[in-house]
Amino acid sequence: MPPSSAEPTAAPSPARTEEPPRAPANAYLRLLATPGARAFTAGNLIARLPMGMFSVSAVIMIAGSRDSYALAGAVTATGLAATAVVAPFTARLVDRHGQARVAVPATAIAVLGSLALLLCVRYDAPDWTLFAAYAATATSPNTGGMSRARWAHLHRGDPAALHTANSFEQAVDELCFMLGPVLAATLCGALFPEAGTLVGAVLMMTGVLVFAAQRATEPPVAPRTKARSPLRVPGMPALLAVFLATGAVFGSMEVVSIAHAGGAILALQAAGSCVAGLVYGSLRPARDVHRRLLGCLAAMTALMSLPLLAAAGGGPLPVLAVCLLVAGAATAPTMVTGMTLVQRRVPTDRLNEGMTLAVTALLGGVAAGAATGGALVEHAGTVTGYAAPMCAAGLALLVAAAGWAVTRKSLRPAS
Repeated sequence: MPPSSAEPTAAPSPARTEEPPRAPANAYLRLLATPGARAFTAGNLIARLPMGMFSVSAVIMIAGSRDSYALAGAVTATGLAATAVVAPFTARLVDRHGQARVAVPATAIAVLGSLALLLCVRYDAPDWTLFAAYAATATSPNTGGMSRARWAHLHRGDPAALHTANSFEQAVDELCFMLGPVLAATLCGALFPEAGTLVGAVLMMTGVLVFAAQRATEPPVAPRTKARSPLRVPGMPALLAVFLATGAVFGSMEVVSIAHAGGAILALQAAGSCVAGLVYGSLRPARDVHRRLLGCLAAMTALMSLPLLAAAGGGPLPVLAVCLLVAGAATAPTMVTGMTLVQRRVPTDRLNEGMTLAVTALLGGVAAGAATGGALVEHAGTVTGYAAPMCAAGLALLVAAAGWAVTRKSLRPAS
C-alpha cells in the first residue's frame, strides 16, 4: 500500500567539476609550462654558455703563453673554418639518428679537442698542435638548433607558441654570448690562463648530457625521404645569403667597437638585442613572414646608422653606448624571423641541417665582417669603420628583397 504522503526527496546536487588549471598569462611562462620544457632548457643553457667562452679563452690562453695575438687569432679562425665545414654533417647525423645518439659522442670529441688544446699550450707543444687540437672542437653540435627542433616538435601546428619559442631561443643566444666572454676572462684572470677552456669544456659536456637525457621531448627521427638538400630548397640560398650578410653586421660591429671604445661596450648591444627578442616573442606572429623579415632588415639598416652618427659627431662614450643599445634592438627580431623562415622551408627530416646551415652562414659572415671592419679601422679609422655594419645590413635587405622576388616567381603556378 503506497504511503499517504510522499517524503520530500532532496534534489541531486550538481556534480563538482574540476576546473582545468588556467594557463599562465605570460607567453614565456606558458612556453616553459610545456611538460619537459624546463628540464631540456636547463641542460641547453648549460651547454650553450661555453659557446661564448671558448674563443675568448683560447685567445687569452695562447697569447699569454706564446706572446702572439696573431697565432691566437689564426688558431681560432682555423676552428671557425673547421666548424663551418663539419657542423652541417653533424646536424645531418642528428636528423638521421636522433639528438641523444649523436650529440653526446660529438660533444665528447669536441671536449677532448679543447682539453688537448689546453695541454698543448700548458706543456709548450709545437704550434701546429694548437691548430689540430682546436680543429677537433668543430664537432660541437648545434645545441641551439636542437632546442629549436624540440620546440618545433612540441608546438607543431601552433605558430604563436613557436614564435615565442624562437624569440626565447634568440634571447638565450644573446645572453650566452653576453655572459660567456665575461666569465671566460674572469676565470682566466682570477685563476689560471687555462681555466676558461677547462670550465667551458666541463659545462658543455654536462649540459649536453642533461639535455640528451630528456628523451620525452626529443623529436622522433623522421622517416628517411628523398627530400632535397636544404641548399636546393627554393629560397634557401637567398636566405642563407641574408644570414651571411647579417653575420657581417655582428662581426664588423664587434671589431670596430672594440677598437673605438673597448670590448665592454659590446655588452650593451647584446643587452638591447636580448630585451628586444623577449618583447618580440610576446607579440603576435606575422602572417607574412617574408614581409616581416624585410621590415626587420630595414629597421636594422636604419638603427645601425646611429653608432656611425655618434662616432662621426665626436659624441661622448655614453652617447655611443646608448646608440649601440638601441641598434641592438633590431638584431633579435631579424634573427627570429629568419630562423622561422628556415623552419618553414626545410623538410622535417632535414630540420637540424637547415638550421645549422643558417648558423654556419652567420658565423662565416661574422668572420668576413670582422676582417672587413679590422681593415677599415686600420686604414681609415674607427669612424669610417662604423659604416661597415650599416652597409652589411643594407646588403642583407637588398638580398632578402631580391630573393623574395625570385622565390615568389619560381613558386608561382604556371598559367
